[in-house]
Amino acid sequence: MKRGFPLFAAVGLALAGCGQVALAKENHVRAPAPKVTAAEKGSTQTAIFAGGCFWGIEAIFSHVKGVESAISGYHGGTARSAKYSIVTSGVTDHAESVKVVYDPRVVSYDELVRIFFSVGADPTLRNRQGPDVGAHYRAALIPVNAQQRKVAAAYLRQMERSDVWSKPIMTKIESYKAFYPAETYHQDFMAKNPNHGYIRRWDAPKVRALKQFYPEHFRASFKRG
Repeated sequence: MKRGFPLFAAVGLALAGCGQVALAKENHVRAPAPKVTAAEKGSTQTAIFAGGCFWGIEAIFSHVKGVESAISGYHGGTARSAKYSIVTSGVTDHAESVKVVYDPRVVSYDELVRIFFSVGADPTLRNRQGPDVGAHYRAALIPVNAQQRKVAAAYLRQMERSDVWSKPIMTKIESYKAFYPAETYHQDFMAKNPNHGYIRRWDAPKVRALKQFYPEHFRASFKRG
């Protein structure tokens, strides 16, 4: 066990959630270039993505140039139920999610969406990703403004018509409610625990695929949130 990783957290992760290392298959693909691009202003924008265990999604975006922070958390349920032990029990409306703060002059929302579906989440799976099963591991796009919703809707339609995926697209758009940051020990998890079994099996390959598919967007260092 790594120093600074609480015993109660380690026990919980061993029983449920992101800590499970199971035999499952995950493919990384080159998602199509977006036909509808984001018209964004300013130096800072925020986006929210749900794509299974938040450790891997956070790790991917933390390695993308232009991303200023990636915070693991919960979206879809109440503040009272925004706790890992409750969310992973499957009784809430929350999804494990990541809030991404980015500079649109460096990386746009449509590019983040493409990266997400290329190396982060399999859009053909319903209420699961990799070895993690349950509605709290659903993949969803959560636009926080009209421009993002326009891009997200267009890209989902484009994905449905694409020949990249042989199965139906299950990912949906969810209306923004409130984002609740996860417990401290979940933040920057891959950077703090690079040798964790789940990280090595599931999330390190995601980062390697990001580097392979999108070298122009890849940042070697992990941007801690």
